[in-house]
Amino acid sequence: MTGIPEYVLDLDQRDPLAAKRREFVLPKNTIYLDGNSLGALPRNVVARLDAVASRQWGEDLIQSWNKHDWIDLPKRVGEKIAPIIGAASEQVICCDSISVNLFKLLCSGLELNPARSVVLSQKDNFPTDLYIAEGVQNLLGESRCQLEVCAADQLESRLDEDIAVLLLTQVNFRTGELHDIQALTNAAHEKGIVVIWDLAHSAGVLPLELDAWGVDFAVGCGYKYLNGGPGAPAFVYVARKHQEKLRQPLSGWMGHKQPFEFSPQYQPAQGVERFLSSTPSILALAALDAALDVYQDVDIKQVRAKSIAMAELFISLVSDKLSAGSLTLVASMPSAQRGSQLSYSHPHAYAMAQALIELGVIVDFRRPDILRFGFTPLYTSFVEVWRAAQILVEAVESRLFLDSRFQQQHKVT
Repeated sequence: MTGIPEYVLDLDQRDPLAAKRREFVLPKNTIYLDGNSLGALPRNVVARLDAVASRQWGEDLIQSWNKHDWIDLPKRVGEKIAPIIGAASEQVICCDSISVNLFKLLCSGLELNPARSVVLSQKDNFPTDLYIAEGVQNLLGESRCQLEVCAADQLESRLDEDIAVLLLTQVNFRTGELHDIQALTNAAHEKGIVVIWDLAHSAGVLPLELDAWGVDFAVGCGYKYLNGGPGAPAFVYVARKHQEKLRQPLSGWMGHKQPFEFSPQYQPAQGVERFLSSTPSILALAALDAALDVYQDVDIKQVRAKSIAMAELFISLVSDKLSAGSLTLVASMPSAQRGSQLSYSHPHAYAMAQALIELGVIVDFRRPDILRFGFTPLYTSFVEVWRAAQILVEAVESRLFLDSRFQQQHKVT
């Protein structure tokens, strides 16, 4: 591999986020370009988990619900996430998973539009979003919930008065293509449609203004760009204007107005806390709570600017070195119209991903033929982007990926 160009070194020297890298645990000799699937470990999470497990749980046992305020962790974590997604206080709660939270919100959205039944989504939306909608359809019947899907470029023209809910993900998980949340939300509202946004690939890496854009509901992931750890709790955003109208369907005891009265009759809590259901997972919430501290002094606009710059650098390096047709950039629009990832298609994309991982560049694969490179500006450097591009070019030109050891399919891709 040739020496690193001065202009790449200069990009890192001028990077206002460069110091953030020191706040993460990053393995040596590894370039991690998969933060869009699982964020790296923030250093302070290790100490926090040790404190919660060893001292709080280990020494104070059940007293910790009060002594260490475990009971309010879902709300406290939600309050940390709120400014990252452009939400005022008391509109975000952290609990459960995206799938469970989508079920709550989809039922709530249908409740707000009782005279309508159609749930419109994108045909290549993330599967769990479609599966949950299908599940609600099976539960309620098509007279109350009917899932309809269309291509991304047909969404706005399909919006009409028979649609109850528009259910979309801002960033396409395969291609990285980006929806304009404000424009689509406004267009849907003009037709009386309730809108739910999935921000799994957005929160923590894209500037979001949910309040200003008039979004009704949103869900998001705690373990991608928010770095909360594998299986970290998700979050729910419920616009204040809707909160007191709704009685979400998973009316578990933690969403009760007074859970420790143990009343046999359910009374929903005030505000967004009514979207809680079960006992919160304290270890998982504590990890996410600590991880979010890395955002305390971060300007999301700087994160976005660096993300775009890294993508443009990678594209130029790969296109300069590889002949046309070697790899195909799936979403070839300007980087400002993509999330913080690049997707390339190749007939041997899975094997290529495995070869890159062996060479120290961790990426991932999505069926049928997508090789994904995720850029996480808080801990990815421009030098790493440059090195990853060189390694990719060498792997393609050498056809290393054709080796039989890269053909074995793993459960997780």
